[in-house]
Amino acid sequence: MRGPGSWTVIKSQLISKLTAENPHLSQHDVERVVSCVFGCMEEALVRGGRVELRGFGAFSVRARPARTGRNPRTGEAVSVPAKAVPFFKSGKELRLRLNASGDA
Repeated sequence: MRGPGSWTVIKSQLISKLTAENPHLSQHDVERVVSCVFGCMEEALVRGGRVELRGFGAFSVRARPARTGRNPRTGEAVSVPAKAVPFFKSGKELRLRLNASGDA
């Protein structure tokens, strides 16, 4: 649940902010750069690699084994296949900034 001071940044807002802060770049150019960065991150994760952004954190892929789950409505056992899921570990600088605000 989000509190009154929380907010979310979506890709289009990121592009708008970067365009506003870099008036020498067109919105189309900024969109291409952002898409390229996210695309490179995605490709690295798909290959099983890791993406590290110093001071921010690291993205990696973790394997979840197959398991037997339950249908919450009927209670019936269902087979859940193995899958890969993205995982984020925050960097030290980000953790320090989050904890310095005192909002934890």
